Amino acid sequence: MATSTARVALFGPYTVDLRSGELRKNGTRIRLGEQPLRILLLLLARPGELVTREEMRAQLWAEDTFVDFEHSLNSAVQRLRDGLSDTAGKPRWVETVPRRGYRFIGQVQWPEVIREIAAAPARWEAASPAPPEPDLDPIAAGRARFRLAFIALAGLILLLWPAFKLERRLTHSGQKPNTVIRSIAVLPMENLSGDPAQDYFADGMTDELITKLAKNPRLRVISRTSVMQYKNVHRPLRAVAQELGVDGILEGSVGRRGNRVHVTAQLIHAQSDTHIWAETYDRDMRDLYFLQNELAQTIARQVGVTTSVLGKPRLQINPEAHDAYLLGRYYWFSFQLEKSREYFQKAINLQPDYAAAWSGLADYYIGKAVDGEAPPGTLMPPGEVAAKRAVELDDSLAEAHNSMAAAYYFDRWDWSAAEAESARAVALNPSFAEAHHLRAYILSTLNRDAEALQESRKAMELDPFARPWALVYALIRARQFDAALKEARLRSEAQPDNPDLHEALLLAYLHMGLEKEAAQEWETSLQLRSKKEFALALHQAFEQGGLNAMFELELRELRKKVEKGEYVSPLEFAGDYARLKRKDEALHFLELAYEAHEPQLVHIRNSSILDFLHSEPRYQSIVKKMSLPADP
Repeated sequence: MATSTARVALFGPYTVDLRSGELRKNGTRIRLGEQPLRILLLLLARPGELVTREEMRAQLWAEDTFVDFEHSLNSAVQRLRDGLSDTAGKPRWVETVPRRGYRFIGQVQWPEVIREIAAAPARWEAASPAPPEPDLDPIAAGRARFRLAFIALAGLILLLWPAFKLERRLTHSGQKPNTVIRSIAVLPMENLSGDPAQDYFADGMTDELITKLAKNPRLRVISRTSVMQYKNVHRPLRAVAQELGVDGILEGSVGRRGNRVHVTAQLIHAQSDTHIWAETYDRDMRDLYFLQNELAQTIARQVGVTTSVLGKPRLQINPEAHDAYLLGRYYWFSFQLEKSREYFQKAINLQPDYAAAWSGLADYYIGKAVDGEAPPGTLMPPGEVAAKRAVELDDSLAEAHNSMAAAYYFDRWDWSAAEAESARAVALNPSFAEAHHLRAYILSTLNRDAEALQESRKAMELDPFARPWALVYALIRARQFDAALKEARLRSEAQPDNPDLHEALLLAYLHMGLEKEAAQEWETSLQLRSKKEFALALHQAFEQGGLNAMFELELRELRKKVEKGEYVSPLEFAGDYARLKRKDEALHFLELAYEAHEPQLVHIRNSSILDFLHSEPRYQSIVKKMSLPADP
């Protein structure tokens, strides 16, 4: 039959290859997802005709699949429209028939079918003998033939779909050359529940899968912050892979209904656009932790790396506690720290032996102390208690050891213990960018600048979007000011609206003696933070008295905060006085910072703006009492 040769459907700038299941626009692959693609194929098989919601349900979801059909179908159709740059209000391709279903309203071409019908119409008649029919006008006859073709195509699509899924399950070993995967990005899993309030669950699944995959030392796994930049962003997978510097892309979806969860996942070799593996899972929520472990081990096997380091889960996690933990991490990454603490604590209350929740709680307390949001004496003790408890409960948890390293480093000032815990965290999870970032700090404090820079570069490689400024500061701590300025300019050009990068540029320009450029970066960073009034005041101060006038203005603002009862770290005063070269005031506030046990004082010897104080006995006394290594 002619339709047996049909492979490609054409409409507008789009091409659909039925056998590979790929949608392309002007040659560029569109990331669509399995269910939106299947909906498109069903609609293309019957252009102009209504495809009912019940028909879609029967074709897309098996009866034993646990999914909220109404929400899931609406979500899948919306993703299809997004991929086709279409809208429900003014449809160009997919029209909604309210409460009934959908129809494809564009013009579709099937080149192989059209050629076959035009070349040998007699074969269609011979293939299906029928009694003589009344004469039809040419137009009606043509329509009849095309209708027969489309009916056949509908059957072909449904027959081809299982073959397409089977093809995707083939591994690359011995069959698909040049598909070696040594690095991978787990793209944000799609939330198929149709409820945006369930985004935290899909994000949490993504995060935990990244964490488990990252335990393979031979596989580089991009960290969460960077892959989350691609949430709800439809980009060609090859472009995403190039931006993140990876060979493989893992994409999938998760749907949740009551105590059941439905997960799909597919592994793609980005450069060759080859499907390596795909699978679907339906599990009970109580088995979710085991499912994540199984997924990570399966994917690791597909790319040919060891899976033994994943081990077995130590205990079964209470689903309600796990849900609270996922919400805690969701709010943590959304910078809603108080809500993150609330849910970490809830997870602990529900399951006191939940190590990951204790580590999350430790990060909350220690992070707030390091950021200078409150006196460290009120935050560091509970943070250290939580970190110790996490390590006691699960010595194999990299996050727990990283939290413990932070407590030793920022609070205890126990450099050897901090270094040991940091090394343990990196060994347990080589792709844990946060651990490499903290280790860079610790090694810098120990005068191991070359190793510190290596760790900072590793953190940037694993998570380029998390802290794009981190390497700039690492280079400044190593007194490599030219390289720091070059790095800051490069990162700022890529992310011109990132205020943190403009602050990094400010510091780099200060060390290069470029005062006008430094002042401009200071103003820009404030404007991006919506502090336009202060930015204008600083601009006027610079016009009147240069950078020194700007630092004096900032000191006045800090004093106002203190008068209002707000907490201001003594190190903020010390930094401005140091930039003004006012030695006595700078030393006075450094001594106050020591008495307050300020976490950021760990950088006192590495802070280049304090270099002019190194010969001062009062400065040396602080360094000695902190047991810091001598200057190299």
